Amino acid sequence: DVQLVESGGGSVQAGGSVRLSCTASGNTRTCSMGWFRQNPGKGREGLASIEADGTTTYADSVKGRFTISRDISLNTVYLQMDNLKPEDTAMYYCAAKVGLGRWWIDHEYNDWGQGTQVTVS
Repeated sequence: DVQLVESGGGSVQAGGSVRLSCTASGNTRTCSMGWFRQNPGKGREGLASIEADGTTTYADSVKGRFTISRDISLNTVYLQMDNLKPEDTAMYYCAAKVGLGRWWIDHEYNDWGQGTQVTVS
């Protein structure tokens, strides 16, 4: 199994930016990586994914504001979040999966981090 650790969350004012990081203990070079968020009582929302070849996909709710990237050499995936809105407040998770497709489905992913909280006011 791959161990994932998110960092970079915190409190920010509306219109501000935050960069989240997700570092893997194992080799994720051939994995597709995704970022999700969740609020209490709600399901996980898929935000963005990046495949092993660097192909990225975004949910409409964050397209143009969020950017996913990865540094293969550091086994790290990033989520740059700009122009944040109060409705972006949530716990943010990264996840890893083998294979392609259905990136927005949380149960497609094999490994998850513990999450990092982002609060926008």
